Order: sequence, then C-alpha cells, then structure tokens
Amino acid sequence: MGILDWFKRKEEAEPLEFGIALSGGSARGFAHIGVLKALEEEGIEPEIISGTSMGSLIGVLYAAGLKPDEIREIVIKEPILKLVRPAWGKHGFFKVSELRKILEKYIPADDFSVLKKPFCLAVSNINKGQKEIVSEGPLFEFVMASCAVPIIFAPQIINGTTYIDGGLYDNLPADAIRDLCKTLIGVHVNYIGEEDSFNGILDIAGRAFSLSIGENVRAAMAMCDYLIDPPELKNFSFWDYDKAAAIIDVGYSYAKQRLAQEKPSQALQRQ
Repeated sequence: MGILDWFKRKEEAEPLEFGIALSGGSARGFAHIGVLKALEEEGIEPEIISGTSMGSLIGVLYAAGLKPDEIREIVIKEPILKLVRPAWGKHGFFKVSELRKILEKYIPADDFSVLKKPFCLAVSNINKGQKEIVSEGPLFEFVMASCAVPIIFAPQIINGTTYIDGGLYDNLPADAIRDLCKTLIGVHVNYIGEEDSFNGILDIAGRAFSLSIGENVRAAMAMCDYLIDPPELKNFSFWDYDKAAAIIDVGYSYAKQRLAQEKPSQALQRQ
C-alpha cells in the first residue's frame, strides 16, 4: 500500500493535520528524537512522516508506533556504531546490514503496510542519477539504502539497482507529503554555520557532504510551514554516534525553545 492509498488519493480525502519531514544528518539525526518528544509534550503528534537517511530510520520507528522515549532507549542501548561492520573494498568502509536486525526487532514485518502511520523515505538511485521516494513494498532494504552515506557506507543493491543515501538529491523530503497535511513541520539537523577546525578526514568528508547537499534543502525548507533547525548541532560531527544522548537533548531543548516562541498553528496563521 503506497502513501497515497492511505488517503484514497489526496483529491478525495481531507489532508491530515500535521506532517513532519525529517532530514538526513547521520549522527546529528538523533536530534529528531528530541524534537518529536518536545512536539508530543505540546500535544502535537505528526500523523504522516517523511525522512531521509537518519531521518528515515527515526521516522520509520516513529511510524511503527514507537514513542520518542522508546526510540531514545533503542539508539542508546543499541548504538549505531555497534551495528556497522567493516566492508573494506571498492564500495565503502562499512556496511549497514546489521541495521536490519534493529528493524526486524521493532517492526513486525518487512513491508510499509504494517506501519501505523503513513511514511515515505528518499533514496538516491545512482544508476539513473535521480532521487526516488519510496512508500510501499519491502521496507528494510530501502531504510538501509537511505542511510548509506556515500563512500563511508556500502550502497544497497535492490532488484539490480544501486541505491545510496537519499540526502544526495533530497535531504529534506518535504515535497513528498506537502499536499497530504495541513501543517508541515520540517526538521533540519545540518545547520551549516562556520567550522573553525577539522579533526581528521571524516570531519572533512562530513563537512563536504553537508555543504554539497545544502542547496537541495533550501526549496524544501521554504515549503515547510514550521521549521526546526538547531544551530547547536554544528558542534557535533556526522560521526558522533557515541554522543546520541547529548544530540537528542539538543533537539529537545531547541524544539522546546522554538515552541515557546511560536507554535506551528501560529506560524500557519501568520502566512
């Protein structure tokens, strides 16, 4: 069942109240958990979700019915760095196959149809050189593909097609659900700012990737009714998987601050 099947086509159904688009950002994407918790404390529970890369992982767990505190427990108890295995060779340093065990543990079946909320994710089809939005059929391989940061993680080959991190073409998949919700909340975890120094090749690779995808989120940001973009996340690298708790807290604190200043409903009225 595709995402539009939840609505029997958008022309025939009332849009949902709140949707949320979760950006990619590798370890920085843990901030999505804190943002979701802050929103729920304000009585805002997004009913439709889209995500890229780490946003697709957090998004699919949320769409499966897990609460933010439960997702926090998962990423702290089962750190991502313990889930990747070396894949030395021409495709990347690590492979994300161990991530499948997490998905199998917390999602009842390998299919979008088992999710409790409509969900879609972005992947990059590097055979055709284009993005794809996936919302139906087999689920786990596409989540793994969406998380496959180029060079660092090995790509996923699905039905003969090679897929990598959706952030290459669409790091904030707002357009995928824009017409399906009244209020679209965007969460961007790659606040660029300025970098004073770099601690090795991984920091340089992360910065280069962040800058390269910066342009493809501008239109998506403008498409959102309400944007959460925590500046403090620039203090964390893409690879700070061991700092999950701190990153989650940054997302939570900034979202609480943002919500105290203006609620999504107020932002929508202002437009």
